[in-house]
Amino acid sequence: MNTLLTQVAPLRTIPVHPAARRLLDRVAADPAAPLRLAVVAPGGYGKSVLLAALDRRFREAGVDAVLVDDADRLAPDQLEELLTGADGPIVVAHRPAAVAPGWTLLPLGPLGVEDVAQLMSAATGSPADPAAAAELHARSGGVPRLAERALLGRLEEFRPELDELDDDVLRYLIAAEAGAGRNLDLLCALLDRDADQLPGIVEGARATGLLAPDDTLLPLAAVAVRDFGPPARRLTTVQRLVELQLANGLPVLDLARSLLGTGSSGASAAAAFAAAAGEALPTDARLATRLFEAAAEAGDRSTAVTAGWARAAALSGDLDTALRLGDGMLGAADAETRAAGAEIAATVLAHRGELARSAELYHWAGRTDAFSATALVGTGDLEGARRLLDAPTPGVAPTLFAGAATRMARGIVDSVSGCATETLSTLLGAAAMLEPALGGTLLPDSPAALAALVALHTGELALAESVLTRALDGRIGGDLLAARHRLLLGWVAMTAGDLATAAEHRDAVAGVELEARDELFFATLELGLARRASDLVGLQRSWNRAYQASMRQQTDLFTLLPLGELAIAAARTGAFAKLSGQLERAHGLLTRLGEPPLWTVSLVWHELHAAITLEDAEAAKAHLATLTRHAHCGRHPHALATAAQSWLAVLSGTFDPAVISAAAAELHELGLRWDAARLAGQAAIRTSDRKAMVQLLEAARQFQGTAARREPGMSAEPAAGTGLAALSERELEVARLVVEGLTYKQAGSKLFISGKTVEHHMARIRGKLGAADRRELLATLRELLSRPEAP
Repeated sequence: MNTLLTQVAPLRTIPVHPAARRLLDRVAADPAAPLRLAVVAPGGYGKSVLLAALDRRFREAGVDAVLVDDADRLAPDQLEELLTGADGPIVVAHRPAAVAPGWTLLPLGPLGVEDVAQLMSAATGSPADPAAAAELHARSGGVPRLAERALLGRLEEFRPELDELDDDVLRYLIAAEAGAGRNLDLLCALLDRDADQLPGIVEGARATGLLAPDDTLLPLAAVAVRDFGPPARRLTTVQRLVELQLANGLPVLDLARSLLGTGSSGASAAAAFAAAAGEALPTDARLATRLFEAAAEAGDRSTAVTAGWARAAALSGDLDTALRLGDGMLGAADAETRAAGAEIAATVLAHRGELARSAELYHWAGRTDAFSATALVGTGDLEGARRLLDAPTPGVAPTLFAGAATRMARGIVDSVSGCATETLSTLLGAAAMLEPALGGTLLPDSPAALAALVALHTGELALAESVLTRALDGRIGGDLLAARHRLLLGWVAMTAGDLATAAEHRDAVAGVELEARDELFFATLELGLARRASDLVGLQRSWNRAYQASMRQQTDLFTLLPLGELAIAAARTGAFAKLSGQLERAHGLLTRLGEPPLWTVSLVWHELHAAITLEDAEAAKAHLATLTRHAHCGRHPHALATAAQSWLAVLSGTFDPAVISAAAAELHELGLRWDAARLAGQAAIRTSDRKAMVQLLEAARQFQGTAARREPGMSAEPAAGTGLAALSERELEVARLVVEGLTYKQAGSKLFISGKTVEHHMARIRGKLGAADRRELLATLRELLSRPEAP
């Protein structure tokens, strides 16, 4: 049974098309009525199906009718001869063309969405999903044959039909599928026809039923032409289109994309792939990589193609291919090729944590001294960086990119000079300048990432988030830098105490293969989140990955933040001695740079907390002295120095709660919400002054954003009830943490209360739930907290 027919009664079928159904109803009412009808529609609209249904109706009624399919293929005299002497109804099926006078026309248009749904129901035997029907209608344009074949997975049935098409019509369809169907000049050149001859070819293409009303190929028709058209004719047609486009200096990306995987080779194919790759590079590095590779396979092994391939591979994150190609160019005979290879290799090495080697290669290339200078500062060679920036650069065009890159490098140089008050502004300006000039540009690091690092080191978290979000949304640096921008956004959120957002950024990168530098930031972000969540199991698990990542990354100025986080975790896990070498190298680097406050303060702040964890009073005092020495350089170092002094006072047990509250409030105003809450909370559980304890606890909760919220009119006491309803809000918090596996001390630290207070809460919970012992209590809590209705 043809699925274009819908069952309406046993052994009786009618077409889906509504116009056809109306005709059949008319014939059923009066089969012998005079009828001279031409059913007109392009191919695939159901003319033949309608004639078959009419034939059955007339036979059942005993009426002698003449039905002629494909009448447009007959000459007028042939058709007239067929119809001579016919006394009964006459129905002919005709593709759009001039029809002889005296005929009644019945045009069959596209199906509507409801008709397509009916077609789907007929084919599957079950009601059609409205969304699926709408989607099939959009892809088929409502053409019955397209919809039916797609529905049944039989698009290959177009193969013989396409083979039989007139050559000009087929080439027109191939050109339309390749994206050239609206370019009249290109079509005339392709078909070798004058403009006044083209309409006849277009009419022939319309008659196939594969075109939309605007003469573009319907989506399913495009699939049919691409996958089931004669391969040789398609290949020669597209290659000719490419040649014509190249000759006229016009874009070839869409055309060349359609040649991928066809095995096209030769000079014209290679030129097309190379030109298309250049078009794709600014916006789609992965596609550009495929096109450059295709150009090389087609025979173009020029420096431009090799360098373009390497650059595209790096931008798409395939650094192995980029380094292989770039390294191969270093031994070339001409200087231009060697320089291009050095730039590519230098960029890859920077991402792999080899900043010193990267600086050497950039300098050797002789064209990117700004990047070399940035790398030299990162490895502690300030004088070398200044020499590069102050030296004249003959032959380098003063482009927007070159100027902005130099500004970026000068910003990094300035960041290690004095208090560096203007550094962040300089880097943000460089990032803004480089944004419009970065399409397809390979970078060792993005100006946005460097600006964000400086912002993190100076407590400007909102600025860091803003510049990174712009870079991520604008895909600055392609896939290669997308992970870096995302990870730094995670670091910004974690530093601000927004652990949920930080985890979202981490999860967005999880599973991606990361290079050494990004791997270090990922692993230490995970480490920092575990530490802030008091997750000792997660901390231990993350520590191993983070430590291994740090060993694969050379210590440089731009990785001090993860090193600081690693130091605290090492102190918590008893592995601090393992980091002694890395910390010594970091401080050696800072010493060579004159101990710049901007970069020194954050590392020392982390080391202070490591010393506190280790109960190393002498080291803590030394770190406090360093922070105090730099406190004059701005609000951020002053806040850290004040907080450091407060921490040591808290640990000594002799402190003024008002001073602690002020120091924590200053951290909070800088966006360091978690640090502020922790300082106030630890002071609260160490004071014997009940009033001060309550005030500090409230401050800690407010700083962390967890202060209890009550609706107006709510009682401070929980309503009586059973199960979880019997527990207070604080008891619920305690219960959740203990069920998650935290010790009383860990849960207390997270809630800014003592372990003994947690123990008291658990005793009250046990009494309210009627548990006989701790094991029964934990089992009951797990069951209650796992319910969907649990608060």
